[in-house]
Amino acid sequence: MSDLRIDAASVADLPTVLDFWKVAAEGASISDDLPGVERLHVRDPDALLLARRDGELVGTVIAGFDGWRCHLYRLAVHPEHRRQGIGAALLSAAEERFSALGGRRADAMVLDGNTPAHGAWQAGGYHPEDHWTRWVKPLNG
Repeated sequence: MSDLRIDAASVADLPTVLDFWKVAAEGASISDDLPGVERLHVRDPDALLLARRDGELVGTVIAGFDGWRCHLYRLAVHPEHRRQGIGAALLSAAEERFSALGGRRADAMVLDGNTPAHGAWQAGGYHPEDHWTRWVKPLNG
C-alpha cells in the first residue's frame, strides 16, 4: 500500500469529491453540495482527508474536531478499491489528526442500513452506542 497517499483536500479538489461521493458514499447529506464542502474547507482546511493512488481519488473521510469532540463523516472508498486497506488507512490518518489536536474520543456517523460498512467500522475498533439517539433539525439559511 506504499503507493497510497493521504492528505487534506484543496479547494480545487472539492467538486471532484462531490462527484466521488455519488459513486462511493452511501446515502446523501444535506451538506453534500459545493457551498457545504466549501464552508467545511474554510472552517477547517485539514478536516477533509483524501486518499489517492497513482493520483486517482480512491477514498475520503471528514475528520472534524470542534474543540470538544472528534467527529468522523463520509468515510468512503471507491467500490473498485475496497478491501485493500484504504478505509483503515483513512481512519488511522483521521485518528492521528485527532490525537495531535488533543482529541480524546472519536465518534462516527454510520447509517444503520449500511451493513457492509459496519464490518469496516468494527475492524477499526468502533462500536455503536445503544444508550442514545442522534436528534436533528434542518436549519434554513
